[in-house]
Amino acid sequence: MPSESDEYVNIEKLKERVRHFVRERDWEKYHNPKDLAIAISVEAGELLELFQWMKENEVEKIKENDTFMKNIERELADILNFCLNLANVLDLDLTEIILSKLKEAEKKYPKEKYKGVWSKPEG
Repeated sequence: MPSESDEYVNIEKLKERVRHFVRERDWEKYHNPKDLAIAISVEAGELLELFQWMKENEVEKIKENDTFMKNIERELADILNFCLNLANVLDLDLTEIILSKLKEAEKKYPKEKYKGVWSKPEG
């Protein structure tokens, strides 16, 4: 449904959908910050596992593989759902913390110095 794409849905609506999903199942008691952080890590590991042992030329063609892309979508959705849930539990404003982190990264990696190259920052 087009009205439920990145272009039309804001983060707070997504957080509310996750909050509603958890409440309907009475899972709040299981979703503490520690367990949610573990769940994010486990799901990130499952995403990483999809790429394990892949050759460079295979990685370049992943968008052509519908099954592989569907698996990526599922794992990424799991990660993001747990991230949204953790933000709910800790009362975090994701827009605020993402933009704050981007500002830090802009200072740490100024575009004039790092455009097109990657190296560890000095100091």
